[in-house]
Amino acid sequence: MKVLVLGSGGREHALVWKLAQSPLVEKVYCAPGNPGTAGCAENISIRPDDADVVLKLVVDRDIDLTVVGPEAPLVCGIADRLRAVGKRVAGPDRAAAQLEGSKVFTKRFLSEIGVPTARFEVFDEALSAEAAVRSGRFSFPLVVKADGLAAGKGVLICSDQDEALAAVAGVMQERRFGAAGNRIVIEEFLVGEEVSFMVLTDGENVVPMVPSQDHKAAFDDDKGPNTGGMGAYSMDALLTPELRETVIREIIRPTVAGMAERGTPFRGILYAGLMLTAEGPKVLEYNVRFGDPEAQAVLPRLNTDLAAVLDAVAGGDLSGWELEWKPGAAVCVVLASEGYPGDYAMGHEITGVDEAEKDPQTVIFHAGTKCAEGKLVTAGGRVLGVTSWDENLPDAVRRVYRGVEKIHFEGMHYRRDIAAKGLRKVTG
Repeated sequence: MKVLVLGSGGREHALVWKLAQSPLVEKVYCAPGNPGTAGCAENISIRPDDADVVLKLVVDRDIDLTVVGPEAPLVCGIADRLRAVGKRVAGPDRAAAQLEGSKVFTKRFLSEIGVPTARFEVFDEALSAEAAVRSGRFSFPLVVKADGLAAGKGVLICSDQDEALAAVAGVMQERRFGAAGNRIVIEEFLVGEEVSFMVLTDGENVVPMVPSQDHKAAFDDDKGPNTGGMGAYSMDALLTPELRETVIREIIRPTVAGMAERGTPFRGILYAGLMLTAEGPKVLEYNVRFGDPEAQAVLPRLNTDLAAVLDAVAGGDLSGWELEWKPGAAVCVVLASEGYPGDYAMGHEITGVDEAEKDPQTVIFHAGTKCAEGKLVTAGGRVLGVTSWDENLPDAVRRVYRGVEKIHFEGMHYRRDIAAKGLRKVTG
């Protein structure tokens, strides 16, 4: 089997790394990839959202399975184009990808099918949104969300009226997130613990993955602006067996069934961002692909052949599938450039990656790196993801930070409290 992974970040490196381990796979391509994916795949320098070029590549190289990493190509309809010429792709078509492509679509859809989510209102222009903020219809804190794709940064938590008004202006008038700000959602702030829960689905059958928890804020103790994710960890105890069944029964299955009833069946990776509230789990958002950095914490625990199960997703038949997992825990710590998620410098030399990877239970996933004059240098906001796994969460945390300490680049910034909530859960 020849497999193509679309994307260039840490998630795509994790996918390539796992797919290359499959005995079914003879060749992995990554487009455009990064210096990390080059170690286990052939990088091809094309844009993943250039559908014509991707389609030509898949046909010319006779690629059997395409795995779409980022959301933008899915929202633009890359899966539709590939399926139209009989090519298998692990990812939803354009209509189903609205679950991530439009916050407005998702909130209205969840409301229609009765899946629990935060109370919300939709606004098409800034004046009415500002009036709603001032009206008292929402208590503070509240959440302002850009409707479209915003690289994981279009969700703004506002602690008071001034912050909320500034958020509305920034999204809708200053166009901080471009066309994603044509509409916004204002919703109540949910209190509880966040959990990421990913499943594979063929449009009918649902195969759950292990839960994980992302760390969106830039700094320790969940302070600072939201980022694309500063780290994640995975352990089974994030969801009790009872809660897991509740999520599947009350959230995942109704969503999959509801999309099928609309005539837009969802075939791919469905990622539910959940809040475990006092009233039960509620949906914060849906993504239509593997999470980043959640994939870096989940895939190292997977014992099942990833290529085989993603091929089953692409083929539309997951009946009888059940995934097998390593027990214990895995932790990913993101090493970011100074200033991220704002402006940051690039081109700083990175050292210590080979030393960190001498640990057989640690792998370094490249995200924003490039090779320049024979050196590995920074080339993005999120630069590397250091992932370690062990028999329990405390040991996995100690192992991952030992790996982090071996790596250096100028301005390197990372959170020192990844999985701290989980540690409190398992150690009291």
